Parts: sequence; structure tokens; C-alpha cells
Amino acid sequence: MNLNTNRSYNCKDEELPVILRLSLISLKRDLAEFTTYSPKFSGTYLDNYESEIAKVEELLSPAAETAEMKKITDRLHAGMDVLLNHVKHLEGYLKMAGSSINLSSADFGLSLLRKGINHTDPEKVIDSLKDLNKNVAKYKTALAEQGLTDAFQAKLVEDYTLLNADRQLQYQILTNRKALVQSNVGTLNDLYDRLMEILRTGKILYQGKDPVKLQEYTFSELQKRVRRSSKSVAGAAVVPAVSSEK
Repeated sequence: MNLNTNRSYNCKDEELPVILRLSLISLKRDLAEFTTYSPKFSGTYLDNYESEIAKVEELLSPAAETAEMKKITDRLHAGMDVLLNHVKHLEGYLKMAGSSINLSSADFGLSLLRKGINHTDPEKVIDSLKDLNKNVAKYKTALAEQGLTDAFQAKLVEDYTLLNADRQLQYQILTNRKALVQSNVGTLNDLYDRLMEILRTGKILYQGKDPVKLQEYTFSELQKRVRRSSKSVAGAAVVPAVSSEK
């Protein structure tokens, strides 16, 4: 096995298995022509290639881990949505407090928190909420006179704790995944070498004969197809991917 820890492929880690899968589809269709060119491209070659692709897909995007990451992301989004109502309440208390606090919504930390929520930015929300809780504690007496309760303050602290815990868990999963992927770069490089062998043979068979098939055996064209597909779902909530460019 190739033990090289440097990536020999010039694409994102998560793009590689999709490109491999596209090449597999083409190879299955054209296997007879490949076999005629060289007996190396046998049914066994095809089966081994498909098996290795499946292993890489599980390495880069394991089903159980992906589901867990989605659950965490959903909790983060739900927690941020709840905070919007808290922001409204605090803005009201702050205005009623008037000169006894004499801070704008921005200075108190509410504007930055609202911006983080509206942009679905967990990092900004968590950092802003931490600072906001400090101001709530600092001006607790003046805010309490306007209606802020101990329970409301405790809920803000709990929201910060839960959001921060989920973000740390998400980070831990991603960090562990990156480390595992890095330790298996040799496997990824080996499969990339197999891909290049297939693409080179496809060019020999179809260059000057079948321009449509030729594109299916051109790495840059396959990469463009994968990236176009990724952009088409850019508006959806996506679990952070394990990415590492060469």
C-alpha cells in the first residue's frame, strides 16, 4: 500500500469518491471495449474497483457519523431560533431601563447576536451570547426592575452552555474525521492512481472517436460536474465536510 501522506490528487477529499463513482459508471458501460484493449480490465478488476470506492465513501462520509452531525446541526439551528425571542425581550427591557443602563442595543451585544442568528453562524452566536450574558449579569438589577427574572437569566446561560457544547462536539467529530482521513491518504492515493489508469485508457479508446465519452474520461470534466452538482444544493443545510485541498 502507498504510505505517502501527501495527496496526489488535486481536488477536495469529499469530491474524490464522487468522481470515482462517475468513472465506475462509465467503466461498467464500456467494460467490453476496455477488456478488448487489455485483459487487465476484467470483471474482477471492476469488482475490486467498486469495492475500494465503497470503502473510501465510508471513510470520507460514514453514514452514522453523518447522521450524528446532522442531528447536532439541527439542534444548533433550533437553539439559535429560540434566541431570537430572547433578543426581543431583552431589547424591550433595555429600552425601558433607559438612562439607568444607557447602552444601545449594539453596545449591549444584542445587535451582533441577532446578526449571528440571522446568518446561521454558530460561532458568532456563541461568542455574542457569552458577552451578552456578562452584560445581563452586570446590569441585572436595572433589568430586573423592568421584568427580567432569574429564570430568564438562567435560560440565557443554559442556551450558551448547550450551544457551545454542541459546537465543541461537532468540532471534535470533524477533527477526528480529518485525522482518520489523513492517516489513510495512502489508500486514497492508490485509488486515485487506479482512476488515472482508467481515464488514460478511456482517452486512448475514445479520443478522436467519441467526444462525449472522452469527456467522461477527463478528470477536469468530472470535477466540474461534481462541483456543479454541489452548487445546486448550496441553499440546503449542509453538514460540514472534511475538506483538504492538495
